[in-house]
Amino acid sequence: MGFSDDMRTVAKVVIWVIVLAVVAVGAKVAYDHLRGGGKAPSLSSQLKQDLTSSVLGNKPINILFIGNNARNATSPLTPGQADLIIVAHVEPAQHTVVLITLPRNIMVAYPGWRDTIPKLKSAFFMGGPTLAVRTVSRLLGMPISLYVVSDFQGFVDAVNAVGGLTVDIPCRIYDPQHSHAVFSPGVQHLDGAQALAYIRVRQNLAGNGCRVNDFQRMQAAVGFLKLVEAQAIKNLSPGEVVNLMSAWNQDVATNLNLAQEAALVAVADHATITHVTVGSLSDSMELRTTSFPGLNQEGTITGAYYDILTPQEILSAVGSLGAKNPTTGLPPLPAPQSLTVFLTNNGGGSLSAALLRKAGITAHLSNLVPPSPGVTEVLYPPGDLLQAMVVGRALGYSDEIVAPANVPALEVESH
Repeated sequence: MGFSDDMRTVAKVVIWVIVLAVVAVGAKVAYDHLRGGGKAPSLSSQLKQDLTSSVLGNKPINILFIGNNARNATSPLTPGQADLIIVAHVEPAQHTVVLITLPRNIMVAYPGWRDTIPKLKSAFFMGGPTLAVRTVSRLLGMPISLYVVSDFQGFVDAVNAVGGLTVDIPCRIYDPQHSHAVFSPGVQHLDGAQALAYIRVRQNLAGNGCRVNDFQRMQAAVGFLKLVEAQAIKNLSPGEVVNLMSAWNQDVATNLNLAQEAALVAVADHATITHVTVGSLSDSMELRTTSFPGLNQEGTITGAYYDILTPQEILSAVGSLGAKNPTTGLPPLPAPQSLTVFLTNNGGGSLSAALLRKAGITAHLSNLVPPSPGVTEVLYPPGDLLQAMVVGRALGYSDEIVAPANVPALEVESH
């Protein structure tokens, strides 16, 4: 997955939960106050009946949650990369919420923008929530107009405001370079800074195979989400509500109005919540610097790790939620059956050949050189980047290098 790259961080699912919790709690307090100070009607009855139908209606709505990684931010909208990209698909009539997790390194086209690392996370940095909403909506093929943006400090403040969280950490974690997290396995109580370090682990160097790629980290964050709900959201006292709202006054930006916030409380109260991840570990690869006309103003991309998705893959994940015509803006990838690949220097051996052939790619394997346990490279002639992307997806190693080279045809090398 390229987890050693400083640009690749966990998509922090848990942040949106804290944001939504704050929105929900604040809306409930406001609603109770507007009722005149007496005992308010039950959240599960009066709010559901009055607010859900009158404010949200019965049609599904989609809300984009962004975790902004801007350092020394003066507001949630300080330009930064989107470390968190989650779409909450809310169906008021069914009382259900589907959380759609999007890897931040998905390659998308920005023809009118100057950005040589054209990833999904870049939209917020370049154009704030407006461009982020438009880009994610186009990517998923789903209408989105609402957003909630938070930053790292907001996460820390929220966890501290509810007295911290007790977490059962499943493995030893040692990430001195990125998150600076150092944890022994076992049950322990974390404050806001410790909790942020835990969910931001980029590269666990403990050597146990735990928390070593983005998708493992996303699953860990979903587990953390359940702890937030169980320990904090359901047990907030009036005093903690005041502390939480005060702490987050400077840490959240949203275009939801108070009525919409209160209506979402009604839906979220005991709703069925499920989780969908768009893409998989096998979609990731390191692309070396190369030309890519039409992808951005420069017509080139800078070497980095990218997740390469297809419209078909996106539809398989969110088609049942009403997605139509999703697109990354990239040209269509060629059919695997149209490609021939030569495995030189054994190219990773018979395993690589088997994976390519399973995808429908014609693979020629030479056994003249023993296989090497080192780096696998996909080399391509000038102009064949799209074909090389297909090969990278078929191999599914997540850490292979895809690079232009002076070669007559597509090659896979191991060295």
